[in-house]
Amino acid sequence: MNLAITLFVALALASVIGTILKQNEPYQNYIVKFGPFWHGVFERLGLYDIYSSGWFILILAFLVTTTSICLYRNTPRVLATLKQYREDMQEAQLLNLAHNTRMRTGLAHEEAVTKLAACLKRLGFRYRIKRHEDRTTLAAMKGAGNRFGYLFTHCAVVIICIGGFLDSNVPLKIQSLRGQLQAETRDLPISRIPDKSKLPVNNTSFRASVSIPEGRAAGAAFVNLGAGYLVQPLPFIILLEDFRVEHYPGGQPKSFESDLVIQDGERRMAKTIAVNHPLNYRGYTIYQASFGDGGSKLDFTLHDLASSGVLHHTINVNRSVSLDHNGENYQLEMEEFRKFNIFPNEDPAIDKKFRDFGPSVNFKLRRTDGRANEYLNYMYPITLEGREFLLSGVRSSLDEEFRYLHIPADDDGSPDRFLALLDTLQDTERLMRIYADRQATLLAGADLDGKITGQDVSNVTLRIVRLFLDGGFPLLQQQVDPAMDEETARTVNSASMKILRFGLEQAYLAMLADAGMDADDISDRDIQFLNDAIITLSALHQYGSPYYLQLTDFEHVEASGLQIARAPGAKWVYLGFSLLIAGVFLLFYVPHQRLWAIVRPGDSGSEILLAGSRTRHARDFSRYFRQISRTIEQSFPLN
Repeated sequence: MNLAITLFVALALASVIGTILKQNEPYQNYIVKFGPFWHGVFERLGLYDIYSSGWFILILAFLVTTTSICLYRNTPRVLATLKQYREDMQEAQLLNLAHNTRMRTGLAHEEAVTKLAACLKRLGFRYRIKRHEDRTTLAAMKGAGNRFGYLFTHCAVVIICIGGFLDSNVPLKIQSLRGQLQAETRDLPISRIPDKSKLPVNNTSFRASVSIPEGRAAGAAFVNLGAGYLVQPLPFIILLEDFRVEHYPGGQPKSFESDLVIQDGERRMAKTIAVNHPLNYRGYTIYQASFGDGGSKLDFTLHDLASSGVLHHTINVNRSVSLDHNGENYQLEMEEFRKFNIFPNEDPAIDKKFRDFGPSVNFKLRRTDGRANEYLNYMYPITLEGREFLLSGVRSSLDEEFRYLHIPADDDGSPDRFLALLDTLQDTERLMRIYADRQATLLAGADLDGKITGQDVSNVTLRIVRLFLDGGFPLLQQQVDPAMDEETARTVNSASMKILRFGLEQAYLAMLADAGMDADDISDRDIQFLNDAIITLSALHQYGSPYYLQLTDFEHVEASGLQIARAPGAKWVYLGFSLLIAGVFLLFYVPHQRLWAIVRPGDSGSEILLAGSRTRHARDFSRYFRQISRTIEQSFPLN
């Protein structure tokens, strides 16, 4: 019993984990959520498919086997006790029971036996009478159904475990180990997926998922198996006519539902499903599980960060396009589009608890060697400390947090001013002209004895600016000779920062002049823009992309995530659960009670010895026995 309870607790804990942790997701999702280390730990423990893990199945098999043996050995004995009234109980045995009493009646022996039998029947007891030479024994019992509680609960364990076996992926894993099935890991059209990765249409048990864009249909679903998937063809077509989602103020989805049409040959059925309101059709259950992007059409402007070049592309989510930049090929993989990004508001100027930061797009830029950076770009500027920035996050692996590039936005909410400054800084010839003109003004009338010319100053300024663009502040600090003493190094570093500031300011002023702004019109806001731009420029070398992708327009397409299950074991689990409830009720609320009465003839009537017992709740039975005794006493004329 202790072992059985321990195993049941283990199954209960496993079921809790299986409920909290979403099962049979692609491994990539778990890596993002838990990181590579814990993903490996959880994978080895089988937590991603816990109901089909080896240890879980072993516990089920052990419980089925041992419980079946218990039923086989004990059922005949339990059934036999239903007919065992134990009418051979002796008087000494009855006196040893905790509940017994004696009473005398003026009725004759046979009349007393008849009267006592009628009283027991009226109290709901079944009884048997056995006559001896000197006495008559009445053996009665009530609540014999309590013994069925044992059978029902043990049968329930067996049936529930068998139902779990029927709905598990154990057959799939066995076929996979034998080489009959092979999980596909490539992203291929269904028509190109090999037969070894396809399940039969008449598969009796599976749980699969499919994402259907609005206006599209699907005739198959996908069963996740290990690091890959299997294709499960369906005997009907599922069409998604419309998908709707509502959000809470905090951004969490409040409700989402899908308008589906099932096309089964000539039969056509329309049904709206929502969370906890699935569709049951021909033994298949279709659940509303999730939602996502269904291939939204996105318009981009690609700003070349190494030149003033601009490209325009239209890309659908879950599609990719090749880009060529100075002879190096990149693959732009569009992964996700979000129309809403609702986060807690941290701007005191906005009197809202939550804010919608607008659409965002997630994509990867992959090099020819397979290395890729992941990017997260927001469409609209985000206000930080009273200033607007266009955010672009980047990370090189899934276990990293996004590092954000804050591009200062101009008055129109665009990156044009920043990009114009970047173009100016990358135009070497123009910078030399800007610096030469400015140096001529600064050095006019200065007596430098010919040791330093304006060209020298311009060259130094240009070199420092180029170093800054190539590696930011860290690269500038690396130029200081390590042999210098601390004070000299500090002086050199300070001079470099002043020259850098001078070079960036002159380029910025020239860029503003090109835009038609006079030097007298420059405001504190324009100066702050330069300060923000310098911080962005210092981090640009870590961005890892030759382009900045600006989302300019989109055509949003929703997709409904459906889970399709065929679970013949469910009805067995329901049956087992019903038996378990019935068994627990019989065990705890239907006590098995026994009464014995020995009637002996006396000189002027009869003597009755009444005794009883109950399997549970002795204190309650003590009151009940006294009540029975009073009832019987009141039925007899006592001496």
